Amino acid sequence: MSVSIDVARVPNESYRIAPSPLAELGSAIHLLVEPTHHPAHSGWVASVTASMPPELLDRLIDADYLWRTSRADMLLPAEPGRSLSDELDAVDALDDETWVSAALLTSSCGTVPLFRELGSPLVDAAARDLARERALARGPRQIGFVDVVLDDPARARSHVRRLLEDCDAAFFADAWRQLRPRLTADARLKQDVLDTSGLRRMIGSVSPALAVDDAETRIVVDKLQDNATTADERGVTLLPSALGHPHLLVVHAPGWKPVIQYPFAAGQAPAPTTSIDTVAQRLRALDHPVRLRLARSLIRGPHTTADLAEAWGISAPEVSRHLAVLKQAGLLTTTRNGRYVVYTFDTVTAARLGKDMVEALLR
Repeated sequence: MSVSIDVARVPNESYRIAPSPLAELGSAIHLLVEPTHHPAHSGWVASVTASMPPELLDRLIDADYLWRTSRADMLLPAEPGRSLSDELDAVDALDDETWVSAALLTSSCGTVPLFRELGSPLVDAAARDLARERALARGPRQIGFVDVVLDDPARARSHVRRLLEDCDAAFFADAWRQLRPRLTADARLKQDVLDTSGLRRMIGSVSPALAVDDAETRIVVDKLQDNATTADERGVTLLPSALGHPHLLVVHAPGWKPVIQYPFAAGQAPAPTTSIDTVAQRLRALDHPVRLRLARSLIRGPHTTADLAEAWGISAPEVSRHLAVLKQAGLLTTTRNGRYVVYTFDTVTAARLGKDMVEALLR
């Protein structure tokens, strides 16, 4: 499963790598309304929520349709500005139909399907019904916000801009002053890698969850969805984020320039990541009572096939078949002791499985 971006027509000079205050503000707000996704930032969340006006957090929750389970595409600028004000001006320049579609039928997070055949909820009854149905499932505050967006876009747009400006004044301006130099340095480093070593090396330095195909015509993002988009001569934008881990966001809606917001950790190489397909394979490998019994024995020490067959009263060929599944999933290692093959359970890989699964689901 993945999101792929066709970049066959994109020259190296059309990749834009730069920090965005609006995108980072979106990550900061997501932290505040969904802190359980980001335990590493719990101190920052506690500090900000303790000092910000309670009514401001309440307003953020009212509008959480924009940043909780998904991120509105307009909050991930394809053309990062010099300041938050510049980027908000660019959002204001969007027409109402585009703004409402970006707010209610987002593509960037992938927690909901993107209905490419639908128009703007302002003019397409099916899209309007879909937006309201999703909001109704989330609660009365969400449907209240969505109805304002649908019935009075000008009021909603003014409200959202004022809310973002109030967040900037309350906590984000100080945070951005500290984060911007680090994000700018990372963007410059990625640009240098692109200029000197090419697209494949640059994409590899961004995140292990990103890859380029052999022909270097497609960027593939390991996410729990299947979608595709095409980048034209405008290129692709990459936005580093210090507050976004573990999320890797991709704007892939029709008509929008593709944007990737990637998590960045100062002074560190991209953290190793386990692909969604590998996580699924390991879960399937353990979803069998016989293999769980074999794992129970192996986690206590190395065993041969004959040992396991005798211990559990099953045939050696059946044991071998189950061990092959566990080994293919990366849960076993083998060593040869004379004419015997000895199996050992990989406890490190198994212990990481829960963390890998959560990261894959959140990515």
